[in-house]
Amino acid sequence: MELRHLRYFIAVAEELHFSKAAERLHIAQPPLSQQIQQLEAELGVELFHRKTKRQVQLTEAGRVFLQEVYQLFTQLERGIELTQKTARGEKGLLQVGFTSLVTYDSLPIILRLFREQFLEVELVLQELTTTQQEQALHHQRIHVGFAHPPLEDETLNQECIQQEALIVALWENHPLAKQDFISIRSLADQSFIMFPRHLGPGLYDQIMSLCQQANFNPKVAQEAIQMQTIISLVSAGIGIAIAPASLQNLYRVGVVYRPVEEKTPLVETAVVWREENMTPVLKEFLQVVRSICC
Repeated sequence: MELRHLRYFIAVAEELHFSKAAERLHIAQPPLSQQIQQLEAELGVELFHRKTKRQVQLTEAGRVFLQEVYQLFTQLERGIELTQKTARGEKGLLQVGFTSLVTYDSLPIILRLFREQFLEVELVLQELTTTQQEQALHHQRIHVGFAHPPLEDETLNQECIQQEALIVALWENHPLAKQDFISIRSLADQSFIMFPRHLGPGLYDQIMSLCQQANFNPKVAQEAIQMQTIISLVSAGIGIAIAPASLQNLYRVGVVYRPVEEKTPLVETAVVWREENMTPVLKEFLQVVRSICC
């Protein structure tokens, strides 16, 4: 049984006349009659009562078959539409990894624009460190990530989407908070709140290098995993923190942010993926990222 047999059947069933159905299908009437007979023979049932050589009526079996064929073609059309949308990147699944830092600047804008353009794509978001994103991309647990170079896996594709300077986060009543700019040298005796190095070795090393250039190693009074926690501890007066400038978008009562007087290393954020795991959805997502950040 072929799809053309079913299309011929629908035409005859709707016209109830072989000649009219043949005209509609742009074929001759005798071949149409032969195709319908072949279909009936294959099904082993009579689909039409022949009132005359050309005019017919559906049998009870024919009426049931017609409804089933309608449903079949509806499902086929849905399948074709779904296939085409998937191929265009308009439908599917996208698993995105990100560090907490990118949620304060570029990521919300990217996600909002992508959702507006691709309503039928399911986004699954996972907060992961840069190292965890590299592992997740290797094991295909995410399709794309927002991480902070340098990366250990040199086989990954990456594009820089943002570079930002470092700033100082202080308790609002801290003596240094009165200054418009803060020299790193003035932080030598301060208590620092930092994250463990393994969570972000690139940023950690940049902060340590900045302090070492001012001839001191920071006194780490407290470690915290999340940037939100670090800033909350700053608001409690436990210590100061050096962080990327985008963290100023994280408002906490009792916390002020000040730029650094000296030139600081630039913290880079990159969109990261593996080219061999490219999908149509990922291709469209990268286009949205580039339209905003590049």
